[in-house]
Amino acid sequence: MYIDTHAHLTFPEFKDDLDQVIERAKKAGVEAIINIALGHEALEQSLKIAEKYYKYVYTAFGLHPHEAKDCTDDIFETTKKLAAEKKIVAIGEMGLDYFYKHSPIEQQQEVFRKFLQLAQELDLPAIIHIRDASADTIKILKQENKGQLKGVLHCFGGDMELGQVALEMGLLVSFTGTITFPKANQVREAAKQIPLDKIMIETDCPFLAPQAFRGRRNEPAFVVEVAKKLAEVKGLSPEEIARQTTINAKKLLGII
Repeated sequence: MYIDTHAHLTFPEFKDDLDQVIERAKKAGVEAIINIALGHEALEQSLKIAEKYYKYVYTAFGLHPHEAKDCTDDIFETTKKLAAEKKIVAIGEMGLDYFYKHSPIEQQQEVFRKFLQLAQELDLPAIIHIRDASADTIKILKQENKGQLKGVLHCFGGDMELGQVALEMGLLVSFTGTITFPKANQVREAAKQIPLDKIMIETDCPFLAPQAFRGRRNEPAFVVEVAKKLAEVKGLSPEEIARQTTINAKKLLGII
């Protein structure tokens, strides 16, 4: 059984066939899906999905660094309220993205710090997004870690300087379909180095479909392809990858 630890089921790509998407995931052996809600509207939708698929779809809540410019204090208050009601299992995604810089760097950093502080205050794992921002991410993680930080570097890109810092802090790393891409040698090399008990798997759907499904919408059922490639890279069986990454996810996210 597998857990897709990062999906975006509230995105419009799933509005017409979500029931079928969930059914295919179940048939593929996916035991649970962590749905990442970005902003209030997505959060409301995600909570409805989680209620419909009780103890199968779980909600995390955050704000993509692209949208840091739109962050307001009520986002943090909403998060605190829902965490108290046990309706969310993680904070995020959050982080830094300097590739497009849709939000100014200074605002990205400020919002990232606030979410890291909130995750520790609520004792919830942080789901961390990094793109072209490793140095600042390392600096902020070191400055904001109060000894209570737990979480995951989602969609890990293979930067082992960042990966090593994360591992030293007790964070996990999560691999997506990028591990299957022909040119993703850095990602596969990182997967070889990182201990299996520090790894989770995800789709980041509807994006980043594995190589076998390139050009198609990604969906949770395809997380099996990530596990297969990870097994190949580490010289293990897909069953062992499935077993341990599921254990890791349940432990970090506090789900049954």
